[in-house]
Amino acid sequence: MPFMSSRDGIQTSAKLTVLASFLHFDMCFTIWVLLGSLSVPISQSLGLNPFLQTVMVAIPTLSGSLMRIPMGLLGDRFGGRRVGVLMLLFLFVPLLLGWLVNINFPAVLCIGLMLGVGGSSFAVALPMASYWYPPSKQGLIMGISAAGNMGVVFANLLAPSLARTYGWHAVLGITMLPLALVLLAFSLFARDCPSRPQPHGVAKYLIVLNTSDLWWFCLLYCVTFGGFVGLGTFLPQFFHNQYGISAVNAGYLTALATFMGSTFRPLGGYIADKLGGVRILTGVLLLVVGAYALSAFLFPLPLMVPLVVLGVMFLSMGNGAVFQLIPQRFQTEIGIITGIVGAFGGFGGFILPLILGSFKQMSGSYTFGWIVLAGVALLALVMLRILVLCQQGWRTRWSSSFNVPEQALVELPEPEYQM
Repeated sequence: MPFMSSRDGIQTSAKLTVLASFLHFDMCFTIWVLLGSLSVPISQSLGLNPFLQTVMVAIPTLSGSLMRIPMGLLGDRFGGRRVGVLMLLFLFVPLLLGWLVNINFPAVLCIGLMLGVGGSSFAVALPMASYWYPPSKQGLIMGISAAGNMGVVFANLLAPSLARTYGWHAVLGITMLPLALVLLAFSLFARDCPSRPQPHGVAKYLIVLNTSDLWWFCLLYCVTFGGFVGLGTFLPQFFHNQYGISAVNAGYLTALATFMGSTFRPLGGYIADKLGGVRILTGVLLLVVGAYALSAFLFPLPLMVPLVVLGVMFLSMGNGAVFQLIPQRFQTEIGIITGIVGAFGGFGGFILPLILGSFKQMSGSYTFGWIVLAGVALLALVMLRILVLCQQGWRTRWSSSFNVPEQALVELPEPEYQM
């Protein structure tokens, strides 16, 4: 489909690109967390203890977080559409190996490393959608695109049931069918914005690394997105090990939590557009601290499920708020910034299962792990408030230095930047 130069064509291309970005992230997220959703049947077939289970589900998260930085650079330089297509093609390799090869635990880890590439979709799909819209819509647009993390819902809703019927190897093979459909849709609908900033040299990116605001965003996203993806991969084990429910039912409960979280991420971005990202982050971090602290009591399942669901919802709203702020602060470097911040978010998702799984292995209880998570979220909240109170310019300097391109493709009212 050739690029249309009329205003209607521009609007259509922008909307189709947002849809393509959502589908890309959704499919890649499904693949990224697939081992987590299959962790119970895989662990039973390989005889894994709680700690090895944790390592298995954490490896794809680590791989995806590390790959977000180079993928962000490649997306900036060669365009998100080209890099996104190559990423989808690569993901057929680990799925094919996991389907056809009778593997042991080390081989599962190797396949997990390759599946983790799906997690780097974040650094490609989101910037591609972001470039089409001005700052006043960034919270909503980034939230819609990133709602593709609903892939964790599909993984936990469908994979355990399919594994019970056909075996977990077959689930990896079945996953190639929707992957092929998404590859086709993405190739047809995705378009790189004609006015996106030209790629920078390495020196420019090194300068960005010296920007303190980048590292504040990394800390915040490590807690919010790290909490979401970490719980999305670990909750099947938690519900199964703590309450003795089946892998299928544990998957259903995890799907419920992650569905609500994915639904509320765009809402977090939209509210941040209206009220300001920092205000929303302050509120949701306070609620996350409470949810983690209460989870340490390990209430009976009927109480624990709504508590976990609320916690995941608050974390996802925090994700939306962080990415309402980032495009305002970093316009021309959004690809690499998304990659770096996303990498730290993925790293948080790698650490969270290790914290919970390690304390379970050492003490026989998840209580201390939940307490540590509450402490980390509280630290992030305190650091955010110190930053806002002690560095007043942090809240005002962006709008004075941020210039919206005159050729912005989707003409919408200019925002008043609220923090």
